[in-house]
Order: sequence, then structure tokens, then C-alpha cells
Amino acid sequence: MKIIAIGRNYIDHAKELNNPVPKEPIFFLKPDTTIIRNNHPFFYPDFSNDIQYEVEIILKISKVGKNISPRFAHRYFDEIGIGIDFTARDLQNKCKEKGLPWEMAKAFDGAAPMSKFVHLNNWGDIQNLNFRLELNGETVQQANTSQMIFPVDQLIAHVSKFLTLKIGDILFTGTPAGIGPVKIGDRLTAFIEDRKMLDFLIK
Repeated sequence: MKIIAIGRNYIDHAKELNNPVPKEPIFFLKPDTTIIRNNHPFFYPDFSNDIQYEVEIILKISKVGKNISPRFAHRYFDEIGIGIDFTARDLQNKCKEKGLPWEMAKAFDGAAPMSKFVHLNNWGDIQNLNFRLELNGETVQQANTSQMIFPVDQLIAHVSKFLTLKIGDILFTGTPAGIGPVKIGDRLTAFIEDRKMLDFLIK
């Protein structure tokens, strides 16, 4: 199982990091050791002083596929959830300055807390879903999936040109504006529509 994460898929988020808006989807990988399930806490690592949250709608691949056409992409998933793409921003910035890969900033243990997956029949149109993240009870990120630069079907098609998608693979679909740091003692709560999907502590 692999985690495929999409970068810069909301215009406001690209702008807040002073990144150009991409012409095609950007993706990177996170290993399965990044996963935190069942609202278990995230333990702040000692190698970073700037761990930042990025809330994202996630989906689980349900069918093996390669070179998938966008018009058939909806056949390759039937469950969605919500997750956090934790980023060690200080490490990422250092890597970017030197032109180096930045897996250490995205792929460290525990960097992908995620909710349970819920069948699409419970949500409706995946391209018209509201989602949000609260930090200690205050909303810090909120968006609708209609605001994606590249919709889900296009993401699946693009990624499958390069990587065979397998059953159980997870796709993080990008984060909206509002990213920011966490500290020990914080509580993150994530919602799809008004349904609480994630609720965990930073320790």
C-alpha cells in the first residue's frame, strides 16, 4: 500500500507559500509508516521546530489501474475520508533552498493521521463537499472540493500514467489555504460537511 499526496491543488494555498500555480498535478509519496489511525495522538518529533498541519480529503483506491482515462477514474474508488499531511516546514524549506528532495519533511513517522473511510453513497458528489479543520476549537482551514485546481478524476488519471494504482492505495487530494503550526497540547478536529471525522491531540 502506498500513499500518494497531491501538492498545490488549491490556488490560495499555492499563493500562501509563494509557489506558482501548477500546470499539471504535482505528487509525492508517503510510506505506510506515516499513518496514524483511530484518533491516536501525534507525537511531536525532536528533529523539527515547525510541524504544520495540512487538512485534505483522502480517498482509497478500490481497483487496480494503470493509464486510467479521466472518464473512467470514478470506477477506481468508492470510499473517502479526511487526513492531515503533516509537514516539517523548517526541514522542507532547507531542502528546497539546496534543491534537494524533501521526503524527510513529509514522509516521517506519523505524518499522515487519517480518519476511517466512508462509502461515497453517504456523501454524494465528491466535487462538491465542504470540509474544514479546527485547531483547539477554532476553524483554521475550510474549503469545498469544487475549488480544486485539478478534480479527483484528473488526479487519478495523471498519477496512473506513472504509477500503477493498487487496491488499498490512498490518495491525498491537496490542502486549501490556512496551514499553520501545531504545538504540544494542541487538539486537531477535522470535518467533512458537519460530520466529525478526526479528533486527536498533539503530544
